[in-house]
Amino acid sequence: MSCLKSFVDHLQTLKDQLILPTFNRQGGDVRKDSRRQKREGGIPLARKMCYAVGGVPYQITTVAMGISLQIFLLDVVQMDAFYVSMILFVSRAWDAVTDPLVGYLVSRSNWTPIGKFIPWVVFSVPFGVLSYILLWFMPQGSMSQAFSVPWFLAAACLFETLMSCYNVPYLSLNMFLGGDQRDRDSATAYRMSVEMLAMFLASVIQGQVIAVYNAERDKACVQPDQAHGIPQNTPSPHAAALQGTQKAFLTSALVMGALFFLCSLVLFLGVKEQQAPLCSDEKLQVSYLTSLKMLVCHVPYQRLVLGFLFSALAFQMSLGNFALFCSHAAGLGAHFQHILLVLLAAASIAVPLWQAVLLRIGKKATVFIGLSLFIPAVIIIACVPSNLPVFMTMCVLMGFSLATMFLLPWSMLPDVVDDFAMRNPLCKDLEPLFFSCYAFCNKLGGGLSVGISTMTLHFVGYRAGACNHSDSVVTALIVLFSPVPIILLLVGLVFFRFYPIEEKQCLQLATLQSYTFTRPKGKGNRTANESPAATVQCEIKCETESQVTSNNED
Repeated sequence: MSCLKSFVDHLQTLKDQLILPTFNRQGGDVRKDSRRQKREGGIPLARKMCYAVGGVPYQITTVAMGISLQIFLLDVVQMDAFYVSMILFVSRAWDAVTDPLVGYLVSRSNWTPIGKFIPWVVFSVPFGVLSYILLWFMPQGSMSQAFSVPWFLAAACLFETLMSCYNVPYLSLNMFLGGDQRDRDSATAYRMSVEMLAMFLASVIQGQVIAVYNAERDKACVQPDQAHGIPQNTPSPHAAALQGTQKAFLTSALVMGALFFLCSLVLFLGVKEQQAPLCSDEKLQVSYLTSLKMLVCHVPYQRLVLGFLFSALAFQMSLGNFALFCSHAAGLGAHFQHILLVLLAAASIAVPLWQAVLLRIGKKATVFIGLSLFIPAVIIIACVPSNLPVFMTMCVLMGFSLATMFLLPWSMLPDVVDDFAMRNPLCKDLEPLFFSCYAFCNKLGGGLSVGISTMTLHFVGYRAGACNHSDSVVTALIVLFSPVPIILLLVGLVFFRFYPIEEKQCLQLATLQSYTFTRPKGKGNRTANESPAATVQCEIKCETESQVTSNNED
């Protein structure tokens, strides 16, 4: 522990040497600047941008794995579809399980000279970069199925664990940047804009990799395709020799690792955690199971999480099969990179537009409008998949809907945290658990989508390295791309319909919170030390909250 504390102190000294001279030249002081920000109620633009850059590592690695890992394991590693499904599902499920555990451990962490969350980010970065590169590395001469399955399963689970240690503290930083609700919403909008650009960049890189894969696959398939053609679902004899594709995957992993490290460095140097009102020295330590029970009992959180889960599952089911759909169902594999860039460019442009819309009509209405755009887009693409101009136009519509999915649920979560804090004033420092359980649902949706998709392809006869596929495989891809996601999205919209927090209520909560935490301490202020029955009170509030919320709605 002494070595760890010494290392943290050295990090803070390095950070101060890099950052403090700038403040001193401007005649300022970090603590005075922090107090001034609290009085003025704003977050500096530089801090918002550095915070936003910190979201790049998670997005670029997620996009790369979402687009390419299934193809990499199926056609480059030549792994059976059943084992690919198992690896993808188990790693996502493991990732989802570790998120709440990491969130609880982060919430129990003590403040250090560099903050409460930044140390988790710093320690997870080097190991996260290494594990990501190992995920795309194939030891030569050792890729029998008996070796490859445990190798890639262990690499995937290790990487997902380390990304939880990075992403959960990073997401929780939103509540500790300073400012009020609108400032946090603004920081979230900046984060989503930068993350969409990161997804755009990652898609460009992975698009080049997929282009190499398609070129080598087509070249391998042309040679045996003589005058009589080749039978459906027949593997190419050259499919295992995708050496250029293998090198392209590893090169992209090295590039992603370098971006991971640089963006984490920007986050470390540019963001200083603020002691938010919800974080107090007079805190009550609650057990892990009790904390989870309190979150599950909070009705606004229930409905927001369920709406987010089904919507995320719908989008990930559709986009997770996007590459295979373009290649085998639409016959547009050669244009996949351009199609994906159009989709993500539209999403990047749409984020600031949706931010302006939600300020005018509210978050709940914006969610319904934005997510609904996804339904006609995928229906039209499924009906006319080979028409490139129509495909591109509908991808623009999908991009606008995707931007809503990225921005709105994460913008609504801090409102739920504020609502919980006002209903349970004695239960503090649970922000990381809120964000980790939210991320858990997102990753659970991703795990379910890849597991269901890959198992479906396995049962309909998808074979790794096949030059052509049967009609049942094509039909399965169409169903996984359009009808199933539409049904899931409609279920998610039902839960969003009953989400109880409105904009006026958010403003009332902000006003009440400002009054509660700025009044002077006196006899009327109860602390954790003065309330030995605080745990009981928190649990009673949790158990009765559902009834209170229902009465408020009536």
